[in-house]
Amino acid sequence: MKTTNLAITAAVTGLIALGSTLISAPAVAAEKEKCYGVAKAGKNDCATKTSSCAGTAKQDNQTDAFVVVPKGLCGKLAGGSTVSS
Repeated sequence: MKTTNLAITAAVTGLIALGSTLISAPAVAAEKEKCYGVAKAGKNDCATKTSSCAGTAKQDNQTDAFVVVPKGLCGKLAGGSTVSS
């Protein structure tokens, strides 16, 4: 009986942990923004106007390549913009 209680407790704990992860994910995403013009060559987070994959920026500070940063940080970075040029 003790093993059964332990298994049930573990299962419930796992479901609670999974549920809290799913609930907090959108909140974390809302605290981020795309920052254009600051990615180093080959270090962009997603596709650009001229390429289809992450990590394919051809040059440093490419205006259509972005990295995801905490909201509010982009404006503080030299050359950073929240809109693509």
